[in-house]
Amino acid sequence: MPSVPVKERVKVSQNWKLGHCREGILLKWRCSQMPWMQLEGDSLYISQANFILAYQFRPDGASLNRRPLGVFAGHDEDVCHFVLANSHIISAGGDGKIGIHKIHSTFTVKYSAHEQEVNCVDCKGGIIVSGSRDRTAKVWPLASGRLGQCLHTIQTEDRVWSIAISPLLSSFVTGTACCGHFSPLRIWDLNSGQLMTHLGSDFPPGAGVLDVMYESPFTLLSCGYDTYVRYWDLRTSVRKCVMEWEEPHDSTLYCLQTDGNHLLATGSSYYGVVRLWDRRQRACLHAFPLTSTPLSSPVYCLRFTTKHLYAALSYNLHVLDFQNP
Repeated sequence: MPSVPVKERVKVSQNWKLGHCREGILLKWRCSQMPWMQLEGDSLYISQANFILAYQFRPDGASLNRRPLGVFAGHDEDVCHFVLANSHIISAGGDGKIGIHKIHSTFTVKYSAHEQEVNCVDCKGGIIVSGSRDRTAKVWPLASGRLGQCLHTIQTEDRVWSIAISPLLSSFVTGTACCGHFSPLRIWDLNSGQLMTHLGSDFPPGAGVLDVMYESPFTLLSCGYDTYVRYWDLRTSVRKCVMEWEEPHDSTLYCLQTDGNHLLATGSSYYGVVRLWDRRQRACLHAFPLTSTPLSSPVYCLRFTTKHLYAALSYNLHVLDFQNP
């Protein structure tokens, strides 16, 4: 961040490296949730039950204005996943529907997309891809006159837990449950819907992929039930990842996030553990257990900025403040 003075950048950098931070709780809710969130500018978007709420950060970045900027509704059941794209929110619901919401207006459209809950969705370049428990992935246009017109239906033979479109807009990757098909990571052509390749080999049954993200057109990261984060470079090999990191306590990894450089953060399935990794090392740098009560919760989603890390658990939204530890 060029706007941050060099002295401040060095101080914050050392805090990340040494694990010095101050923990706080931004939001609480009474009922157990499986929240998902996104950051955009000075706003935070988070799902709670069948709503998506938008909040504005206060200048310190470690607290929120309590009154939501906006509330986006439309699903009959919980929101499972959502993304921000082209001033739209594209949401995936447990009701089998995809919702399209304009961020700065009341415009909302939803349409039936799958026979069971839509677990994941992504949107880039005017194209939406969705994955469902019904063992299919589908491709949709975002154009207003063609909403709900399915371009391709792909039989994945497995529940689809995660999905991501390549930055080149030519293909997309699905992360599946690894129960009905031997490979949990497969890449599909976006224009034809045909299988291009699968990643890795010799996955044990049940090694499902819960989160996957592209860092560049040729590199992507994945994590899931088999407790590993894997880094894939499609230019070198599609059968073997170039680097992997194992969760030391054998916990499922629900989510991951990277700064595109050396920093990697993961969220575990027990006791709200967030781990920071330096991708040049095998062992994790720091672990932050965010559950302070006997109630254990996964980290369902995490995001970070230069100075803060945000983690969504079953009952609250935590912040780790690396600017003012």
